Amino acid sequence: MDCLFCKIINREVPAEIIYEDESIICFLDINPSNPGHALVVPKVHCENLLDASGETLRSLISIVPKISRAIMSGLNYDAFNFSVNNGAAAGQIISHLHFHIVPRREGDGHKLFGGKPYEPGEIEQVAEKIKAAF
Repeated sequence: MDCLFCKIINREVPAEIIYEDESIICFLDINPSNPGHALVVPKVHCENLLDASGETLRSLISIVPKISRAIMSGLNYDAFNFSVNNGAAAGQIISHLHFHIVPRREGDGHKLFGGKPYEPGEIEQVAEKIKAAF
């Protein structure tokens, strides 16, 4: 397998690891949005959120508060964004599930979402299509 994150997990590629347990590894992003931007990664290879087991997802999400608190406290941040890019169109570059913890300060210059309102009647149509897919 030619997965960069699996190579980090197996210590074939160096990374600045800030947390690790039996199922999770967390290391600093080498192209951070802010210093302390970290990636929380399952040790078991799964391509994305839809490929992960419930057990893997529970392990990932349960450790996020502990890691986030350490980043915020250690680096004096006020808040953080928590996100996942699921698939290439959503910005996923490495095909191994990972969550981003991006520490934030007021006025750091990072923008979040550039949303726009629905056209009249559009929100109902979108909702019905989603409900029908269940």
